[in-house]
Order: sequence, then C-alpha cells, then structure tokens
Amino acid sequence: MKSMYDLDVPIPSKKAHIVRNIKEVSQAQRETLLKETEYSMFSFPADMLILDFLSDSGTSTMTDLQWAAILLGDESYGRNRGYYILLDAIRDTFERGDQQKKVINLILSGETNVDRLMNELYLTSFEGGFVNGGVHQLKRPNAFLVPQGRCAEYLLFSTIAPLLKRNNPKDVFYIPNNGHFDTTEANIRANGFQPVNFFSNNLLEDFPVEKISLKNPFKGNMDVDGLKKFIESKGVGTIPLIYLTITNNTAAGQPVSMKNIKEVRDVANKFDIPLFLDACRYAENAYFIKEFEQGYKNKSIPTIIMELFSYVDGFTISFKKDGLANMGGGLFFRDQGVFHRKFSEDGDIGIKLKERQILIFGNDSYGGLSGRDIMALAAGLYEVVKESYLKERITQVRDFATKLSHNGVPVVLPPGGHAIYINVDKFFAGTDMKINDFGGVGFAIELLRYYGIRACELGPFAFEWDNKTPKEREGILNLIRFAIPRNVYNTDHIDYAVAAVTELYNNKEKIPKVKISRGAKLRLRHFQSGLQPIYK
Repeated sequence: MKSMYDLDVPIPSKKAHIVRNIKEVSQAQRETLLKETEYSMFSFPADMLILDFLSDSGTSTMTDLQWAAILLGDESYGRNRGYYILLDAIRDTFERGDQQKKVINLILSGETNVDRLMNELYLTSFEGGFVNGGVHQLKRPNAFLVPQGRCAEYLLFSTIAPLLKRNNPKDVFYIPNNGHFDTTEANIRANGFQPVNFFSNNLLEDFPVEKISLKNPFKGNMDVDGLKKFIESKGVGTIPLIYLTITNNTAAGQPVSMKNIKEVRDVANKFDIPLFLDACRYAENAYFIKEFEQGYKNKSIPTIIMELFSYVDGFTISFKKDGLANMGGGLFFRDQGVFHRKFSEDGDIGIKLKERQILIFGNDSYGGLSGRDIMALAAGLYEVVKESYLKERITQVRDFATKLSHNGVPVVLPPGGHAIYINVDKFFAGTDMKINDFGGVGFAIELLRYYGIRACELGPFAFEWDNKTPKEREGILNLIRFAIPRNVYNTDHIDYAVAAVTELYNNKEKIPKVKISRGAKLRLRHFQSGLQPIYK
C-alpha cells in the first residue's frame, strides 16, 4: 500500500472554518453594472462577482494565527508595540534564515516580565542590516513602513529625484528592471526617470505543459548582457539604481534564479550602482529556486531568502502579497551600503526619507497602518515561508495553467507562483483583432458579463501603448492575468474558471474590440478610465 507521500495527489495543508456565500447575480444584472461602471474592471462591485482574479494584492485569506495577533494590536500613535515586533520579524525574514528569534511570541504568550521585554524587544540595538534598531534607527533610519508597495516606490523615487537633479537638471536618468510593473513604472515616470525593461530573451518561448513540475527555465530573469550594454552606452551617472522584480509580475509572474540575481549583483558592483529588489513575491520566488535550481533542494526557504537578500542593497515591497496581509508595505536599504553612501553626500538619506514618510504617511512607527494591520503582517511573515503553504499555492496555479493548456488556451508556460497569464496575441490569432483594439480588455469584459469572473488586462491598455513612442512600445507585452488570491479558492473555483475561459476562447471572434471613452491620457488609466466595447 502506498504511503501518503506516494499518492498522486497533493496532501491538504489547511481547512476552512469561515465560509462566505456568493450572491446569485444574473447576466442582465451584471450587464447593467458593467454599463454603469463604464466597463472598468476596477470599478465593478466585487460583491457582485463569482470569482475575482483581478489581483492577489491584499486579497488573501489570513490564517488563524494572524487573526489572533490582530487582537493584540496596539493603536498607540508613537512606538506601538507592534512596530518593534514587525521590525524584528523583518530581520527574521530577510536576514536570519533558520536562526529566527520570533520575539512576536513574547507578546502572543502574554509575557509580563518587564526586564525581559526591555532587553529582548524594546531596547535592543541593531545596525548593519536592512533594519536598524534602537538609537541607530533614530540616527540612521533605513526601514520605512507604508500602506502598500506603490507608496514605498513613491517614497523612494520622489526623495531621490530632487537630489539627482539638483546638480544635473538637464540629465536623463534611467531605472533598468527585468520588468517594471504598472505602479512602479508610473512612479518612476512621475518623478522624471525613464523606466527600461530587460526581459529574459526566452520569455515567450513555448514550453511543454507536461514538464512544468519537472524543470523551470526561470523566464523572469534579467537580460544581463543587455543591462551591461545599456549602462555602458548611457553612462554610469545616469543610472541611480538597478531594480530587479521577484517574481517578475509583468513578465507573466516568472521566477528569477539565484544565478541571475548574482549576475545582476556583479554588474551593479562593477559599476558601483545600488541594486534594489521589487520584492513583493520573495517567498514564492524562493520556492522556485529550491525546487528547480541546482544546489538548493536541501536548503530551507528561510535560508534561501537570506542568501537572496544578501546580494542586494535595498528593496521595496508590498506585504499585501508574500506577507499574507491585507495591508502593508515598506522601503528598506542596507545600513551604510552603496545606496546610503551615494545618496548621503549632503545629509543622511535615511533622515530625508523619514522626513518625507512622516509628512505623507504618518509617524514612522505606524506609517499609515493600524496597529492591527502591523500585528497581522508580523504574524503573516512567519506563515508565508512554510513549505506546505507554498507547495499548495504553486500547485494550484499549475493546475489552473495545465487545464487551460490542455483545452488549447495559449497560456504562458511554465506558470509562475501567483497567477496564470494568457498570451493575447496567440489567443486572437486568426481574427482581425489588432493590438490597439485592446482585445485583452474585450476578453475581460465578456468574461465578467457572461460568467461573473474578473481578470486583469496587462498589456497595451494598462501600459498605455497608444501614448508611447515606438521604442517605448517594445517593452509592452500583451497579456491577461488571473491573479489567484492566497488560501481563498479550491479546485471547484478553478474548474469553473477553466470552463468559462475555454468557452470564450472557442468563441473568440465574438469578443468585442474596445475604445477608451474617457481618460486615455491618465497615468495608471486602467484604474479609473471609461471604456466602451464595440460589438459587431
């Protein structure tokens, strides 16, 4: 008889104790709602949906340990206790590997020994990493809490932009990335920088569906040769920092290998440029490294994360992804590292960032978050690195991709860790749909209208193809994303989505072209512009 580990099915890793019933909404009612919300995916009422794949950002089902931690949240304006716990949880997550201290347990267990709390939590002093502590966080702050990832991006770029342009007002500055996401690109452009993508050359190559559990080509990697040539052609002084997104959300959620991260680090070191991560899905990326990269199979997820972050000088992050939290983000940089040195010539850059953080988001110890948010996030950082959770999550994404692929739907393979992506150009092959007809948006409208499922176009509409130069258009992919919320859906939900998408694919010639009826020139227009499907 086979053991539980030898069965050809995954071992369950969780069970649900709360159920939210889905409302019965007719197609006619959804059509009315679509019309009244200008056919915008972001404006459609979520309560009227059957399945919501718009984003995995903050949409997770939190664990019982996170809900327990919420009850211990402290809403004090200055130095709430969750602040100290979260900072040390971040040290545990990104710097300590398997040697975590888990001081959160002092609070969860109701510790009342004041001396112990002072010595192990409130008066501990740290320096040299991503999160200074004690007096060092006051004199050289390097950890900044904000509500979400785009806030961290804004804080970073809006602070360094005037420092760079003060002495070089006419220079053009570039931020290279393996794939800027929409909010990242928008914040970079809004602050006068030029975002440049260096996608892996094999990103859209065919991959056999039967091999997705056996190997991975790490299609999220950065084109290192292209990066080097770009820096040499533009000049080191025009590159304030190099950005690397893990996993690569814009590039179909593909993972980045440790080898590639080291190679990009070597380029950054050669030219003395700070290397930053857009680190939203660090745990999922670490799982791919463990599963598919040579030399990591027997290493723990925390150990892999520690190594990964040892190669970079800083990171921005939305904890609404691999934090299992509904709210939270941050900006962190290495104490007295390359970024600190380069941007502190006329005063400590951490002090400047903190000043701006306080001005816009609130006191540094809450950064626009409630004390309950902070506690839920701190607990979630320990939950998200559990291998049983990561395995089940990534297996669910693979199941979704495999079923669609078997039905002929052109999915980017192998799938990443948080979503499946449909290749829109291949989807509409054989029809008269052109790139500026926004077929991906038409697909999303019909998927919601007929089946109550919400997805997100990440292509020429979201990345403003019609507002960009021919050169800028080269960095725009044509994809539809189904971002899967963590711990929310089961096989029944996935099977319903597969059936709906397959039906649309089989009737793709009926999917409408789409015109932008309002707000075509807005930044991040897919969040708020009006649309009009053109039915034949």
